[in-house]
Amino acid sequence: MGIETVLDMASSVHPDRIVVGRRDAGLTCRQLGDLAARGAAVLRDRGARHAVFVGVNGPALPVLTFAAARAGIPIAPLNYRLSEGQLGALVAQLDRAIVVADEAYAAKLTGAADTVLTTDEFLRLARETDPAESVPVSDDATAIVLFTSGTTSAPKGVLLRHRNLLSYLFNTVEFASASGNQAALVSTPPYHIAGMGAVLSNLYSGRRMVYLPDFSPHGWLELVREEGVTSAMVVPTMLARVVEHLDGAPARTPTLASLAYGGARMPQPVLERALAAFPTTGFVNAYGLTETSSTIAVLGPDDHREALADPALRGRLSSVGRIVPGMETQIRADDDTTVLSDGVTGMLWVRGPQVSGEYMGKGTVLDGGGWFPTRDRARIEDGYLYIGGRADDTIIRGGENIAPAEIEDVLVHHDGIREVAVIGLPDDEWGERICAVVVPEPSEQPEPEQIRAWCRARLRGSRTPDDVIFVDDLPRTPTGKLVRRDLVSQVEAVQPA
Repeated sequence: MGIETVLDMASSVHPDRIVVGRRDAGLTCRQLGDLAARGAAVLRDRGARHAVFVGVNGPALPVLTFAAARAGIPIAPLNYRLSEGQLGALVAQLDRAIVVADEAYAAKLTGAADTVLTTDEFLRLARETDPAESVPVSDDATAIVLFTSGTTSAPKGVLLRHRNLLSYLFNTVEFASASGNQAALVSTPPYHIAGMGAVLSNLYSGRRMVYLPDFSPHGWLELVREEGVTSAMVVPTMLARVVEHLDGAPARTPTLASLAYGGARMPQPVLERALAAFPTTGFVNAYGLTETSSTIAVLGPDDHREALADPALRGRLSSVGRIVPGMETQIRADDDTTVLSDGVTGMLWVRGPQVSGEYMGKGTVLDGGGWFPTRDRARIEDGYLYIGGRADDTIIRGGENIAPAEIEDVLVHHDGIREVAVIGLPDDEWGERICAVVVPEPSEQPEPEQIRAWCRARLRGSRTPDDVIFVDDLPRTPTGKLVRRDLVSQVEAVQPA
C-alpha cells in the first residue's frame, strides 16, 4: 500500500470537494485524482525512476506527488534557492530523474536531467495524456526523498518509505475529520518535511489546501481572511514577521482556529506576543525531523492556554509538548547506552514505525533496537519534552558542556535584544569561550557589559558570555534554522587574531 491510497480514500468519501486551491476555482478530489493518473503516464512514458520538483508552493506539488506515487517512483522536492551547481549535484544522485520546475528556475536545471519540464508543461501534458493505472508498490518502497538542510554538514538524502508516511498519518490524523468549510494555509516550502506532510495530512483529513507561494506577513494575513483559512503552519521567522507587522494590533482572523509552528526554536517573547495577537486561535508547537516523517511531539492549544494563564507553568511554553501516539523516546547519556532519568539532559533517541533514519547511499543509522539518534540534546519533565539544541552546537568550556539554548532562552527576554545566538569560539585557556551574537532592537543599543550582567543574574557564572557581538541579522535557512557554522565563520572573520 502506497501513499496514493490517501487520494483514493479521500476521493471515495468526498469526490467533488475542493481540496487544492481557492474555494472558487480549486481542484476537487476527483480532478486531482484524474490529473495524478495522467501525470503518472507522463512520467511512465519517459522512463522516470525519480520525479524531481523545483518550485514554490502550488497545485502542481500535490499533482506531481500523487503522479509519482501512481507511477511507483519517489518524488524529490529540491530547494529552488540553491545554485545551479548545487541543484545539479543533487539531481545527479537520483537515478533517471525527470525534473519538473517552475519557469523561474527551469534555466538552472538545464542539462541536469534528460528531461526538464516546466510546471506548466507538465500540467499541460498531464491533461493531454491518457491516464495510467497505478503501479503496485511495496510498503517498503521509497515514496519521498528529502534532502536535509545541510546546516551542520553536507545535505543528505533521507529516504521516507510509504510505510513511514502512512504510519504517521494513521497514528496522528483522523480520516475525513474536516468539514467542507475548513481550509489550511500552506506556506512552508515543498522541500521541507512540513510542506510534504501538509499534502498528505490535509488531503487525508479532507481539508482544502490554500497555497502561499511567496511569504509576506501582509500577504499571509490577507489570504487567511480572504479564504476563510481555519488552520495554518508557519516557521518561527514567519510568525515573528507577522507579529512585527501587526505591531501590537489584533490579527483580526476570526476563522483561524489553529496555528501550528515548528522547524526551529521559537523565541518565547515572540510566542507570547503572537498569543496576544491571535486570542481566539489555538496554538500548536509541532516538533519533528525529516527522518521521522514529520511530527513526533506536540504542545497543543490547551497546553499553551494553561501555560500563559499560570506563571508557574509558563516555562512549559519552551517545551515541544508530549510525544505523539506510536512513538517512543529515550534520553541517553553521551555513551549512547545509559538511559537517563526524567529531568536530566542528554541525547534524544526515538523509535516508531514512522521513523526512517535511512539515507540515500549511506544506509540506516538506527541502532540494533531500532532507535534513531536525533542528535538533539533534550530532557523530559512531567511528560513534556524540552529540546536543548543540536549536539554539534554544544560549547565545551573548561570541560563543562554548555547548551547554547540555555543562554539564548535567557537573553532573548532582554528588552534590547531582538534576536540572539550563542556560539563557542576557540580559547587557549578554556578550550572554548562563550560568544553571544546579538541583533539589537532598532531603538535600542544595549552595552555588552549590561547584557553580560543580565545573564549572570539569571544563570550560573559559567554561563555568562565572555564576548557580546552586535550584528544586523543572523544567517538562517529559508525555514528559519540558524546556520551556526556560517555564524561562527562570520564572527571569526572579524575577531582580532
